[in-house]
Amino acid sequence: MKKDRSLAERIIEFNCNLRFGGKLPPGFAVLNPYLTNPETLVVMKQFYHKFYNDHKPRKFIIGINPSRYGAGITGVPFTDTKRLLSYCGINMSSAHTHEVSSVFMYDMINSYGGVNKFYHNFYINSPFPLAIVRLVKNDHWLNANYYDDIDLFSCVKHFMIETLQKHIELGLITSEVYVLGKKNYTFLKQINKEKPMFKKMLVLDHPRFIQQYKSKEKQKYIDNYIITLSGIGNMHD
Repeated sequence: MKKDRSLAERIIEFNCNLRFGGKLPPGFAVLNPYLTNPETLVVMKQFYHKFYNDHKPRKFIIGINPSRYGAGITGVPFTDTKRLLSYCGINMSSAHTHEVSSVFMYDMINSYGGVNKFYHNFYINSPFPLAIVRLVKNDHWLNANYYDDIDLFSCVKHFMIETLQKHIELGLITSEVYVLGKKNYTFLKQINKEKPMFKKMLVLDHPRFIQQYKSKEKQKYIDNYIITLSGIGNMHD
C-alpha cells in the first residue's frame, strides 16, 4: 500500500481485497459482504472517505469478528444500517439491520464527543474481519466467534496474524491498543506473545456483553470506555 495515499484509500483497498480461502471445520462458514452486496462497497467507501480522508495515525480498537447484522452488512465495524444513517449520515437501501453491539458503541461514541471526533482518533476492526456463522438445528445459521471452537481458531489463526499485520501497515499506533472482550484479549495476548505487534493491550468489556447482561449499568461502562480510551484506564501488558 502506498503511504502517500490517504488512510481512507488504504483502508478501502484493504477491504476490497479481503478474501479468506482457508478451510473451516464442518458447520462453519465465512460471509464476505464485499462479494455478495454491491451496496456494501458503496457505503463502506462513503464512510471511510467521510471520516478517514487524511494521513493522521489512529489508535487501534480490536474487536472479535463482525456480526452478520453489523459490519457483515455495512462493511463498517460495529455499525448497523440504523446507526450508519442516524449517526454517520449514510443511507443503505438494500438492507435494514439492528445490531445490539452497534447500539452501545454509538451511545459511547456520542458521549465521547460524536462521530467526527471519535473516528478522527480511532480505527476499529477485527483480527478476523469477516463474519463467521455456525450451522445449528433446522439449517439455521447463527453468529460465531473465531474462538468458539478450538479447531476453528486453528484454521483462522494464521489469517488473523496476517490481517493484524496488514492493519498495522495502514499506519496505526501500536504502542497501545484496545481489545474488546476478555476472551478475545486472552487469545490476542497469546498471539501477541508469539508474534509481537503491540506494546500494551488494554481490555474493555465487549459491547454485546454490556448490552445483553449489564444494560442497567450501561452508563458506567460508557464512562469506563471513555476513561480507558483517554489513556487513564487499567492496563494489561
